[in-house]
Amino acid sequence: MPLMPYIEQIEIAKATGFLKKQFDQALERAGRVWHIVHIMSLNPRAMDASMKFYGALMVASSPLARWQREMLAVVTAKANDCFY
Repeated sequence: MPLMPYIEQIEIAKATGFLKKQFDQALERAGRVWHIVHIMSLNPRAMDASMKFYGALMVASSPLARWQREMLAVVTAKANDCFY
């Protein structure tokens, strides 16, 4: 596996204000804060926008079933040699 760059992150336990709200929502959604979410901790507004975008694509009403959308994400990640 290739080395990943280091990106500063705010620890979940040290989050306050809007960032804490974003982490709490992540914990409620998934039972954990995934790395893709945590990496945005320095910019909680971007995190919020990203999660809303994700929800619009993957959770909201769509002509595609949820499993089809997830499969497209996996295939796209694989085609781009990206860990999903």
